[in-house]
Amino acid sequence: MLARVRKTYERFLETIVIVLMVALALEVTIGVVFRYVGYALVWYDEVATILLAWVTYYGAALAAVKRAHLGVPELVRMLPPALRLAVAIFAEASVFAFFILMAWIGYSVLEVLATDNLVSIPEVSVAYTQSVIPISAVLFVIAEALVLPDVLREARG
Repeated sequence: MLARVRKTYERFLETIVIVLMVALALEVTIGVVFRYVGYALVWYDEVATILLAWVTYYGAALAAVKRAHLGVPELVRMLPPALRLAVAIFAEASVFAFFILMAWIGYSVLEVLATDNLVSIPEVSVAYTQSVIPISAVLFVIAEALVLPDVLREARG
């Protein structure tokens, strides 16, 4: 059951990342074409920067559910079983704490940014563009919760 939920969640995040990557590629291509013909779009580089940040944050959550972030599993496997489990629990607790804090602070910052707008597209609130921070932090926590049983199983040996 958990494996099916994890796979569905992984597909959900993959879809988001693919849509964002396609949007980024199209947006940059359109920006280059318009610049080439002499009608540079004033907003394309700001939007490209935002899309790249969104790809990064949502991609980090996707990497978490795939367990693709950098780590040193060989070093952990060399530890005695009891210590290996303690290290795994500490590492996972640290990740959870960090991303819960990131979600909370990220959400708090949105209130501060609510009155700011993008420079090139003043109709768009900076809070909207920065909402990726608390949203992706929550997505990361969900991803970590879904892989936690595997992490603990591996730590037990």
